[in-house]
Amino acid sequence: MFIAMNRFKVVLGSETAFEAIWKGRDSRLPEVPGFIEFRLLRGRKNDEEGYTLFSSHTLWASEEDFQNWTKSENFRMAHRNAGDNRAMYWGPPQFEGFNVVEGI
Repeated sequence: MFIAMNRFKVVLGSETAFEAIWKGRDSRLPEVPGFIEFRLLRGRKNDEEGYTLFSSHTLWASEEDFQNWTKSENFRMAHRNAGDNRAMYWGPPQFEGFNVVEGI
């Protein structure tokens, strides 16, 4: 299995709008071979730096399945408006990918 995560630093006060964008997306992930699960996670507020941390978390049957999705039309459609809301982010998302070594 493979876990793909993107960490987002969302400007304080923009959390509800950020969540609405994600909830309104038509990702078509359930149609993608190898896709297992998606979660949008809200982390802690960082009042000193002015953001709330979020992470998108997807679980895939394999890293190859994830890579195939990133090259698909579904991926392009799901991310077509990604640059429209730059004012709500503290920089670009930070990607982290993990191959599962052990799980219960």
